[in-house]
Amino acid sequence: MSDPLSLAALADGTILSPFSRLRQLLDGVEPGHEKPIDLTLGEPRETMPPFVAAKIAEAEALFAKYPPIRGSDELRGAIADWIGRRFNLAGVIDPAREVLPCNGSREGLFYAAFPAVGRKRLPGQRPAILMCNPFYQAYLGGALAAGAEPVFLDATAATGHLPDLDTLEANPALLARTAALYLCSPANPQGAVASPAYIARALALARAHDFLLFFDECYSEIYSGTPPTGALEVAAKTQERFKNLVVFNSLSKRSNLPGLRSGFSAGDGDFLATLFEVRNLIGPQMPGPIQHASAAVWAEEQHVTANRLSYSRKYDVAGEVLGSRFGYHRPEGGFFLWLDMSQIGNGAHAALTLWKRFGVKVIPGAYLAQTGADGTNPGENYIRVALVHDAGTIREALERFVHVSA
Repeated sequence: MSDPLSLAALADGTILSPFSRLRQLLDGVEPGHEKPIDLTLGEPRETMPPFVAAKIAEAEALFAKYPPIRGSDELRGAIADWIGRRFNLAGVIDPAREVLPCNGSREGLFYAAFPAVGRKRLPGQRPAILMCNPFYQAYLGGALAAGAEPVFLDATAATGHLPDLDTLEANPALLARTAALYLCSPANPQGAVASPAYIARALALARAHDFLLFFDECYSEIYSGTPPTGALEVAAKTQERFKNLVVFNSLSKRSNLPGLRSGFSAGDGDFLATLFEVRNLIGPQMPGPIQHASAAVWAEEQHVTANRLSYSRKYDVAGEVLGSRFGYHRPEGGFFLWLDMSQIGNGAHAALTLWKRFGVKVIPGAYLAQTGADGTNPGENYIRVALVHDAGTIREALERFVHVSA
């Protein structure tokens, strides 16, 4: 039997995305409402900054030039300045060496697996790439494409919806062959935020065992209360600075620009120099006018504040409608609800029921996570609900199924 988690399985279509699996689950099932509401895709629908189109037009002539794959000085400088303002690191980030733009954080997260595995020389052993479970599909794709063994670290309510670092530290054999660890904060889909102490410990493990800590911060600007601590913010206080750390972020969630495909990686300058060479061979360039517009977006915060207030109103609605049903509590960050539907069966049964009876489409939590060797899946009883519509639509969707029963 072939390995169900291998490059061959990825290439032959055996490994399906959560959305493909959902289509199969709901195939032929009619929605139970004349007005279906889709709450599956984490695609922001708030208002994008009004100046983006003008900025692209302003640099239209750059479409006639091959864009610099390292990113323009303007863009890298704008990203470094934003990191400085947001994470109290003014003047700390070297934009020439410690910032590398990419076409959305997903592209960066995927390509980073190649040099991470390449630097881990282990005669007779297969490198491992560790990832939080539930996980973002790019982590798995990168691990498999780089020839590494994907290892899933369950993030459950019992562990604060982040991987248990005690359990990880107690496995030195695994750590010795680890090439990279992917963490996400605020977590997708649970919304948990890693504390400074948690980040510091994960980084200490990466340095002690010489692997890369890949810290996915694409939801960093959508939060309730205190702004989430950034990994660069923690690392900057250490003697080793950004060694063994790369963070990833983008304008997709922060600025409601998923179609711009504009993000960045930042941190360990030596690693980013290698990642640049990888991308220079096989990575796509970000068009010049997009780089110009992106620099302007990173420099502007008013639209980000308005965006955050809009999500806050939607969480207010969720609290009003759900109360404590389905284990709801207001997440620290991100724009997802992670609802425990065990009272009516598992998450897949709930997703089918909500579509068939109420016309509300959600993602089963098990489709976002990997089932372990013991047969358990940390997302089994959950559904993910994306709060990407306006507050009125969110209220209608939640009110349709708040009293659902088995």
